[in-house]
Amino acid sequence: MPLTVLLVGYPLAPVGPDAVGGAEQVLSMLDEALSRGGHRSIVVAPEGSACAGTLVATPAPPPGAALDEAARERAWSHHRSAVARVLDRYPIDLVHMHGVDFDRYLPEPGAPVLATLHLPPGFYSPAVFCLERPRTFLHCVSATQRRACPPEARLLPDIPNGVRLEHYRPRRYKRGFALALGRICPEKGYHVAVEASVRAAVPLVIAGQAFGYEEHTRYLQEVLLPMLRGPGPVRRFIGPVGLARKRRLLAAARCLLVPSLVQETSSLVALEALASGTPVIALRGAGALPEIVEHGRTGFLVDGAVEMADAMARVDRLDPAACRRAAEERFSAATTAAAYLETYRRILRAA
Repeated sequence: MPLTVLLVGYPLAPVGPDAVGGAEQVLSMLDEALSRGGHRSIVVAPEGSACAGTLVATPAPPPGAALDEAARERAWSHHRSAVARVLDRYPIDLVHMHGVDFDRYLPEPGAPVLATLHLPPGFYSPAVFCLERPRTFLHCVSATQRRACPPEARLLPDIPNGVRLEHYRPRRYKRGFALALGRICPEKGYHVAVEASVRAAVPLVIAGQAFGYEEHTRYLQEVLLPMLRGPGPVRRFIGPVGLARKRRLLAAARCLLVPSLVQETSSLVALEALASGTPVIALRGAGALPEIVEHGRTGFLVDGAVEMADAMARVDRLDPAACRRAAEERFSAATTAAAYLETYRRILRAA
């Protein structure tokens, strides 16, 4: 039986194929899979979003505006109103929430709610792990993330992330540069990637977006950009990239660097790199990356910039075809979407 699902994104980040954040990309993938499968997808997300289903847009902060507490309060209010309007107008079977602050616009008791925890548990309010709202369910995207959750948290089975394999294709010949890609902020550790590229004498391309949080823009302007101007191999920051350019970069790069300093719950860009036949070099302590990277086969797990530089010198020995096979066998978006649909139906049967 076709379902009507309300997908609710983070109120300060647009969703769509060109989205920067992992949560936004997963929501976009589910929106497309639901629409393609004959279900009805309704998406609450900021202006500027693109979706296959019905978009209910909420006001977005002006370009360059500071994303401070006042901006967040306004965004939460807009999202609460939009979610309430959708629930009043449409026969929603299930609400699926993706924002780190979803508890700030959680709907009144009624339709079942599934909240995907895309970020480390410490990023969420402690209250989300003991919500009193009936028929409200949480789940993780990796075993590493689940182990870090409070012991009292009641969690549905994990649903690992996947990527749309048809969007990514390996290329026969690689170019010489390493690539780092994603949100530009201190915890993503791009300064480690720069140090490693200098040590390895390997050109580096950094692509991504610094959102309007003061700490993020200061990191870009005062830490990262000055490091790129130093002597050594060519190092470039090219800003945000859309899907088409991201595909070309991932396929052409000799390797993807994931120098994250936090406990990542997953890494969509690492999955996209593998689907592109590109090995991944990641910090060993970066949360769930050891669940993704097969050390010595599809990439390397390292400790610090020195080991990352050594791995960059050895990455040409890895087989791009093995990376692609790993993506096909373990990280397909079709498998992820099917798991979500089964979870939706399990929740509705229980309800």
